[in-house]
Amino acid sequence: MPKDIAFANVTSEIGTLKRLLVHSPDSGLGKVVPSKAQDWLFEDIVHLDTIRRDEYDYYTKILLYFLDPQKVKGRISEIDDPQNTRNFYKPGHPDFHRSDKVIELQWLLEEILYDRDIRLKLVASVCAIEGCSHAKQMELQEYNPTDLAKIFISGTANDQTMLFPPIPNFIFTRDIGITINNHILLNKPAKKARTREALLVRYIFFHHPLFADLRENIIELPDTHQHFLLPKEGDDKKVTLEGGDVMVVSKDHVLIGVSERTSLEAAHQAVHALFEKNVVKKVSIVKIPKKRDYMHIDTVFTQVKRNVWVMLGSFSKKAIKKEDADIVQRILEGKKTDNKIQVIQFRKKDLDNPVYFDNLEDLLTDISRNDLDCDEKVRFIYSGNNEFPFDAREQWTDSCNVLALKEGVVLGYDRNDKTSIAFQKAGFSVLHVKELLEEFENGTKSPDSLENCIILMPSAELSRARGGFHCMSMPLLREAY
Repeated sequence: MPKDIAFANVTSEIGTLKRLLVHSPDSGLGKVVPSKAQDWLFEDIVHLDTIRRDEYDYYTKILLYFLDPQKVKGRISEIDDPQNTRNFYKPGHPDFHRSDKVIELQWLLEEILYDRDIRLKLVASVCAIEGCSHAKQMELQEYNPTDLAKIFISGTANDQTMLFPPIPNFIFTRDIGITINNHILLNKPAKKARTREALLVRYIFFHHPLFADLRENIIELPDTHQHFLLPKEGDDKKVTLEGGDVMVVSKDHVLIGVSERTSLEAAHQAVHALFEKNVVKKVSIVKIPKKRDYMHIDTVFTQVKRNVWVMLGSFSKKAIKKEDADIVQRILEGKKTDNKIQVIQFRKKDLDNPVYFDNLEDLLTDISRNDLDCDEKVRFIYSGNNEFPFDAREQWTDSCNVLALKEGVVLGYDRNDKTSIAFQKAGFSVLHVKELLEEFENGTKSPDSLENCIILMPSAELSRARGGFHCMSMPLLREAY
């Protein structure tokens, strides 16, 4: 790669996507059982073959068509021929695509495990956090890197013996870290089920040669001594941060959510770290209700264009002010805080005088106008077309969690029918991925020709995991916007 081309740099949510980290559904997803699903942060069990072949494979193909077309253009019939048994999609197989634009975490993990010193350390670390016996630790050291990478992720040995729990949330690569300009902020997961994810990712970032030039720019947030010494009631001092609560909305401005998964103390530390390292000039803290319904800020809103955002209508200015309620209802209900969002914006040059926003729409409007210099009217597309009960139903299945491949071209789930209608009303085309890939293959359409559209992806099984395409992506490089 030429030295003048950055490997990682993200300055917006909508600049044309050039490189990202993903993880394909692994066999661990097929090991999730009903009794452990919620402990492992899944709402339901999924059918592994369907989630791979009929859903996630389309995600891989569309990403490659946009980011690394030479891997797939004119080859889809061959790639998907049943005789090839999906080898193109399997990280441990010689026929795996090995794209350096759509980068698979399992492939990177396998590559660092060829270093004996790293392999010994990582085996010891995984065994320590998973409580393995010394004998099992010695046994793991004998596996080859390809098999060991699979074991670390799926928890299952080649003989199908389960050694430790799977890490099914590894497909949500947004949460492992976030690229902010040319820095990477690593996560600190809130739930024990994700501890091994954080460990594996830390080793990848600090040891894989792809990230060699970024090592000095990796930001980690330490735990506080207050958290170590305070009783359980002092959990508000615990440092937990997940990437779904971090959005880079401009080169100078980052949003950090305080949510069910990201603590106030983590936000506090992140503000200081980003300012001290001169990464950004503004950080807006967005406090959302600590409810499983919302989880991260990117389940409540994401960006579509400079002047267009998709969001949950119950957080809109109109809903907060109860403008649709009659006067008696408005007085009786008073100032309910169930759907209250608080926004505090810190500016590096004037820390003592933060800016407060009354509601989410005012913050997003300010970003469009003042950070992105947008003169057009700022518009909001609402989950479920803002119709009850579809607004809440479709937010639950990630209608607000879209991924921008470039400005105005986003990926979403096909099951969110009312949200698709809302996109159409806002002037966007609604495209279905299967037909779109056929048009790419026959040359009647190309990724460059697309604008103002939502590409609908199959989602019956993927949506059970509670995460959309924004969650299933960690952008490393976007064109400057």
